[in-house]
Amino acid sequence: MSGDESVGPASAPPVAQAGPLEPWPDTVRWQSISTDLIWVELLRLSVTVAVVSLALGVGWAVTGTWLFGVALGALLLLAGWRAVAIVRAVRAWGYAERENDLLVRHGLLVRRLSIVPYSRMQFVDVSAGPLERAFDLATVQLHTAAAASDARVPGLRPAEASRLRDRLTALGEDQAEGL
Repeated sequence: MSGDESVGPASAPPVAQAGPLEPWPDTVRWQSISTDLIWVELLRLSVTVAVVSLALGVGWAVTGTWLFGVALGALLLLAGWRAVAIVRAVRAWGYAERENDLLVRHGLLVRRLSIVPYSRMQFVDVSAGPLERAFDLATVQLHTAAAASDARVPGLRPAEASRLRDRLTALGEDQAEGL
């Protein structure tokens, strides 16, 4: 027998382990946000692109400089890329309520998972700007003692946002009492 041969039964193929951004895949029930948030974000992008395009168009018409035309073309290409990114980014948002904490995930290139213990929450905000209200959406923002905490869940229906706010507040008070 040479030293290159293995002895014993063949080993089982490695089991795929969850990465640091996908914890507890079998025990976490992720909730997605409303896809109506896509329209809100696309409208915001459209308004921005329209204003900048108008400024570049006027600059091009007044000066005749070809750089304004190139900038306008680049703007439209970037706007198309951003529109695709918005669709994918909204679908990447999710949240999960667990016994002791809330999980919030988002991001495409840079994925982010925030785990907010209920006992660390100081207060919960629910907000809805004019465009969000037009699409019947709201955002739940969690505030903790950590200044870097930016856990928020956008694109919720107002009833779900209120339910989540009330649940998080109640759980935060219950868990803070045990400290």
